[in-house]
Amino acid sequence: MNDDVRNLVLGVLAAGISAAFGWLARTYLWKRKLRRKQAFFGLPANSESLLVVNREAGGPELTVMRHDVFALLELSALIKDCGAHAQVIAHDAAQQGFGERTEFCVGGPASNRRMAAHLHSLLPGIRVNTDAEPGPDRGAFQVGTERYRLESGKGEYAILARLTAGNTARPVFLFCGQRAITNQAASRYLARNHERLARKHGNNSFVLLLKIVNSQAYGPDVVELVADVTRAAQTPTPEATAARNSHRAS
Repeated sequence: MNDDVRNLVLGVLAAGISAAFGWLARTYLWKRKLRRKQAFFGLPANSESLLVVNREAGGPELTVMRHDVFALLELSALIKDCGAHAQVIAHDAAQQGFGERTEFCVGGPASNRRMAAHLHSLLPGIRVNTDAEPGPDRGAFQVGTERYRLESGKGEYAILARLTAGNTARPVFLFCGQRAITNQAASRYLARNHERLARKHGNNSFVLLLKIVNSQAYGPDVVELVADVTRAAQTPTPEATAARNSHRAS
């Protein structure tokens, strides 16, 4: 074998080894990224999850708003990426406990009983005005002592939360918006930012207040993070504390 042939063979071998190491490195990084995503969402391969859907406020029981359907599609893609499965269930048919399966709950408390239960039990510092009568505070959020009013199509708010009851429990994700389009905006925000949120919060609980800017022009795409309101959301308001004490006394 002359020198030219030997150099050619060595070059091919070196290129093959380099390609193999590159493939192994990419595979390792992809699997590590997938494991982190699965851990954040509580969705190991072949696991089951729940998509809890609401109904259109004031409409038939099984009527789901168009933007809520889009939110479910966003979440379904995340679940599929984790190699997990989803079961879609109506808000008033979800009677399982908290933490048994990863849950994605979509819609405000006026149209989603499951969301109302989660807010009452897990986030006592958040109150949502569900009055049917028109008024300046209709649909407003109160987080602690701060109030966030709805300006339809201009400035709207949504709560995005990841809540857990322990290291072994599966998380529940809440997408509680003032309108259906804000539910979709919250789900899209999670889809786009889950890696950053996982780095910041790990597998711990968090509650974020989001502002959807000019949805009448930009749809659900322009979303601002107003604040991390985890502490305020998990701290009972004085009114809630007084109500519970009154109930216990009676």
